[in-house]
Amino acid sequence: MEPMIHLENSSKVFTTDEVETHALSGVHLDIERGEFISISGPSGCGKSTLLAILGLLDSPSDGRYVLNGKSAANLDQRDRARMRNREIGFIFQAFNLIGDLTVFENVELPLTYRGMGSAERRKRVREALEKVGMSHREKHYPSQLSGGQQQRVAVARALVGEPSILLADEPTGNLDSANGEAVIELLRDLHRSGATICMVTHDPRYAGLADRTVRLFDGRVVEEQVQTAVM
Repeated sequence: MEPMIHLENSSKVFTTDEVETHALSGVHLDIERGEFISISGPSGCGKSTLLAILGLLDSPSDGRYVLNGKSAANLDQRDRARMRNREIGFIFQAFNLIGDLTVFENVELPLTYRGMGSAERRKRVREALEKVGMSHREKHYPSQLSGGQQQRVAVARALVGEPSILLADEPTGNLDSANGEAVIELLRDLHRSGATICMVTHDPRYAGLADRTVRLFDGRVVEEQVQTAVM
């Protein structure tokens, strides 16, 4: 069976004022359905660039990216946006909730872009909020929530479209240790229920909870470690 994600010999070069910066160099990465992997490494090693490519927010300068059997090279901008909306759930360090929308409306937004009917949207939003323990806050606004609660809402928004994979970029970066651990435990619960998760983190405690850790240095994969089962 083909992996859900296949990244082959992929590089990313940024050019500014005739200066080339090699953010990624010859990266190979496969992610299987139902796997939880973490991507770690020092600041500036290419973690966020790699996640942007996996999330179809950017394209590799060289190499090949296949998501669920579809080559990203063959997608125009409209197809890429449609695929992002249907296949990928994003969880950001800064939450990225919209301040003048309620919790319910924030979670509902990706489904609105799909043109989904209101009854199905309501059903999915309530199911997603139930999964993250935030049903009782659906009428609140982000400013009325703690950081940990906002990140739970962000996870619900990522889940609501039933994506193939969740991409989490430093999901605990703006949280204290207690809230950070709660969000990681939520991700682990989602993984146990079948979710595929790729998480960028600088924290070795959280990286070690994934099935597999991929370590980057200077844009290259320098180590892959499969963890022993952690329950």
